[in-house]
Amino acid sequence: MEKNLIVGSDSLVRLTNGNYVNYINFDNAATTPPFKSVMDEINNFSHNYSSIHRGTGYKSIISSRIYDEGREIVLDFVGGNRDYHTVVFLKNTTECINKLSYRLQETLKNKVVLSTYMEHHSNLLPWKYRYNTDYVEVDESGRLCLEDLEFKLRLYGGKVGLVAVTGASNVTGYINPIYEIAKICHKYGAKILVDAAQLIPHSSFSMGDINDPEHIDFVVFSAHKMYAPFGIGALVAPKETFKDGFSEQLGGGTVKYVSIEDVVWLDPPMKEEAGTPNVMGVAALSTSIKTLQNLGMRKIEEYERSLTKYALDLIQDIPGIVLYDDKNIDEKVSIISFNMEGLYHDELALILAHAGGIAVRNGCFCAQPYVQKLLKISKEEMLRYRNDEYLPDPGLVRISFGLYNDYNEIYLFYHLLNEISKNVDYYKKSLY
Repeated sequence: MEKNLIVGSDSLVRLTNGNYVNYINFDNAATTPPFKSVMDEINNFSHNYSSIHRGTGYKSIISSRIYDEGREIVLDFVGGNRDYHTVVFLKNTTECINKLSYRLQETLKNKVVLSTYMEHHSNLLPWKYRYNTDYVEVDESGRLCLEDLEFKLRLYGGKVGLVAVTGASNVTGYINPIYEIAKICHKYGAKILVDAAQLIPHSSFSMGDINDPEHIDFVVFSAHKMYAPFGIGALVAPKETFKDGFSEQLGGGTVKYVSIEDVVWLDPPMKEEAGTPNVMGVAALSTSIKTLQNLGMRKIEEYERSLTKYALDLIQDIPGIVLYDDKNIDEKVSIISFNMEGLYHDELALILAHAGGIAVRNGCFCAQPYVQKLLKISKEEMLRYRNDEYLPDPGLVRISFGLYNDYNEIYLFYHLLNEISKNVDYYKKSLY
């Protein structure tokens, strides 16, 4: 893939030795840099930017069209049904999941929600604190255990209303078999929500035919992980989800009629989007989707998979490296997590940045229960960490590739990582 698609791909950073090097960004799972096409669209559209809906001026009409067409672009991108589904635009995946958690309260009353030990906190906490919740186990390698999923669905005897599962882990990159999971869920009368924040930028996705038992009921994702900043996320759901009741956020843009005595709400999705909508965000997301489609999601998937294989093949034999990966390249996105013996995860991340200009992420990546499983940390040990603020927090180092990363960057990373492994004490002292 071409680096010239990306803003800032030629940035230089200063190392601690005073030298300048090309910045290597291996932190794409947290957020991606913007496409140049996105920034061009924002700059061009800014001349016509205005408040949407009900405005009669030229710019308002143009802005309204951009915003409304954005829903169609998203629906087509995820294989949604325009007659059946709707798109709610919110800030990010986290807000989308919280929205759904709030709006399903009547549907899920007296029901159980199944989340998993693999989830980002954003797909765990909104369910944990509103519903009777249980969690699907992962196996020794960190893969989701479908046997445990079906066991728990049977165990609750039809009382599971929703299974909330990540499409791809933000820690290991493991892709979950979401269509197989959907089929199992529907067999037991449960619906499925897919947190696709880490999946959609890297892999082909479709919600499927609504009459197919493998269809996806709800999907959420964020633009900032797919080369489109400006704070927009999308929740795709059946229109019926929002037919009754009202949003947790109320105000302008949500109503047809208001008096002191009465309110008539707008139809979905407008009733769910209180306040002035993020038109710029929608324009950015729409352009990002078009750019990804022009590049070809299959092509992106194959290229990133080859980068991941190349990286794993290089680093797996570095002395002292501990990989948290089953190396099944065909069933993961471009994320690799590891540690190095003799260094805390935060130390290794700092060394990579200071000595190589390489951006990685370290810690638990907002997925603490999953990282605890991968590190085999007992509940008793976790209580020690919880109660002693002076203990260094457990965690991992994560590299994550985007479509613009290349083999040379990976080789430079490998070369430095190998040097660090041979001179742990030297590099550790350089931090203090």
